Amino acid sequence: MRTLKWLGALTFGLLLVLAGWLWLSMLSPWTYDRPDHLDPVQEGPHRVFVYGTLTHAPVRWLVYGRAGDPEPAVLEDVERTGLDLSPAPGARVEGLLLRVKAEELERLDRYERLGIRYERVRMTLSDGRRVWVYQRLD
Repeated sequence: MRTLKWLGALTFGLLLVLAGWLWLSMLSPWTYDRPDHLDPVQEGPHRVFVYGTLTHAPVRWLVYGRAGDPEPAVLEDVERTGLDLSPAPGARVEGLLLRVKAEELERLDRYERLGIRYERVRMTLSDGRRVWVYQRLD
């Protein structure tokens, strides 16, 4: 019984920490200001290739308010290196293609800390479609 109470308290504490982190990273006015040098987001829809945490529906729902209707997609001649993509002839990275509105792209930019941690660049999927991809800044 004592172990169950301890596990319950630990689980509650972890959920509280997770909720705090999500609030800080996605809603807090203190943790991200879009850098002034970035161009404003143009009207959508926008196509975004994701290959990490945003491949999970619950994360997308928390970041921009819906899971969306993603489709499988592939970037060729790149490889995933940790949290980034690097050129690698013959390699490929599988991920998802998201279609988002301008305000959803702004929320994705906030999540990825555009201009601070990541930049958003244009790349071409294996099927020829142009997409936005987040790449780590140096």
